[in-house]
Amino acid sequence: MNLLVLAAEEPQNPLVPPIPELVIGLIAFVIVFGFLAKKLLPNINKVLEERREAIEGGIEKAEAAQTEAQSVLEQYKAQLAEARHEAARLRQEALEQGTALKEELRAEGQRQREEIIAAGHAQIAADRKAASQALRQDVGKLATDLAGKLVGESLEDHARQSRTIDRFLSELEEKAEAAR
Repeated sequence: MNLLVLAAEEPQNPLVPPIPELVIGLIAFVIVFGFLAKKLLPNINKVLEERREAIEGGIEKAEAAQTEAQSVLEQYKAQLAEARHEAARLRQEALEQGTALKEELRAEGQRQREEIIAAGHAQIAADRKAASQALRQDVGKLATDLAGKLVGESLEDHARQSRTIDRFLSELEEKAEAAR
């Protein structure tokens, strides 16, 4: 019943709370707000500041890493260009060396060919001389045998035989030269 009596005494507005409750609520709000402002707000600000610094540091690190990556990329490109230039130079040098080696081998082949030809000519001359010598001896022996048969005496004396052969061949050579 007590509640009914209180409710009947004063008509209350449902939107406006009673004054004592309002004062108690206001005091409680100020206490909670003060506690939050003194204890919780500095911690929140500290965490936010650390987070802001971490983000800024991360951005600075990312920018530094990007700058470093860009410089490494430029160095790589420069090294690649230098390597390509060096490869082109080495190719050109190898081509020049190959051409020089080919010319050197061609000259060596030419020299060897000339040596072989000269040796062949020398061999032919030596063979011709040896054949001429052998022919002289054979012709001389035949001439001596023939002369011995014609004369009727032996021409076995070697010195005489050589002189006769030489004289006979000299006369033949002179006749051959005169016929030309």
